[in-house]
Amino acid sequence: MQRLAPLLVGVMMTWLTAAQAQAPDYIIQLNAAPLHSAAGAAVRAQTAPASAPAVAPVAKPLPAPGKMASRVKIGLLLPTESRLLGEAAAVVRSGVEAAHEVDPQAEVVVIDADEHNAAQRYREAVAGGVNVVIGPLSRTGIAAVARYVSVPTLALNAVGRDVATSPKLFTLALNVEVEARQIARLMREDGRANPLIIADGEVLSSRLKQAFADEWRSLAGKDAQQMEDNGHNLSELAVAAGQADAVFLALEPAEAARLKPVLLPELAVYATSQISTRTPDRQLAGIRFIDMPWFLMPQHPAVKRYARPASTLTLQTERLYALGIDAYRLAMQLATSRNPASIKLDGVTGDLKLGRDRVFDRQLPVSLIGEGE
Repeated sequence: MQRLAPLLVGVMMTWLTAAQAQAPDYIIQLNAAPLHSAAGAAVRAQTAPASAPAVAPVAKPLPAPGKMASRVKIGLLLPTESRLLGEAAAVVRSGVEAAHEVDPQAEVVVIDADEHNAAQRYREAVAGGVNVVIGPLSRTGIAAVARYVSVPTLALNAVGRDVATSPKLFTLALNVEVEARQIARLMREDGRANPLIIADGEVLSSRLKQAFADEWRSLAGKDAQQMEDNGHNLSELAVAAGQADAVFLALEPAEAARLKPVLLPELAVYATSQISTRTPDRQLAGIRFIDMPWFLMPQHPAVKRYARPASTLTLQTERLYALGIDAYRLAMQLATSRNPASIKLDGVTGDLKLGRDRVFDRQLPVSLIGEGE
């Protein structure tokens, strides 16, 4: 799908409404945390009442005419009752339901679980006939169930390095490092040889910077230049950029908009989806960036077949909705495939294929921010 991305998105992005729901920006919270700390470590989740059922059905699909009902039973293991992650879980669930409406060839059950009871709920779900699991959502939840994985399980976050994993534990996550590494490869493919990374002191920016730097060193055999934007050194940044043949902006949109006008017009400037905004920004015109087909290619047949969220979400939180769509689609394949390594998906979160450590790699389409209107 990525090669079909439109070149200019300045005008196209106006289809997104500027209104925002009050749901927490889980993706920002996730990626702003140091990678070595568990995403749910500080969460004081509210567990479901003891009387609440461990498994609650979302829908029981009717068999297609002339066909027997599918035996695929998907368990959606999410912290639906969590005070802080419950809204994020609800968005993922909505995405799963949207995909289920398009392809209702499975029964989906929702299993409320936080990091305290995830292992127990997982075992109960498998005992109840679930043959593929989507979740958990937090790294602590994943660590809790990892040792008990007995059916194909699609975790929705990074698996900690110290977690012993099962051959049946797979990962689909929205971590920023994946995008930074793709930008490094894109620069290399474009013939860039002397890039400059501009980052700030925030954790998210630092993670982007480090991932790009590591990938560039692996590809080019040398280090990329790095400078920090401290808010008061525009002239120094402009001079350094003038000595490079490309710039990677590991910055938020507002910071990038402040810096972009001082860069040479002919200088190639790149960014991840971090640069995305609901409405076009003339100050960002000319930046090459990557983002989900869900946002860049809304009219693509593989994207528009899925319903948009029923309520308006923030740009970052809507990514969880898209994640839910692709999670369902991958779960269907994991439940039926005899060779998971061959699984590929033209997804709404990117072109997906299974990579190292059973992590589904996301390749995102590339676009150029236009002048806007």
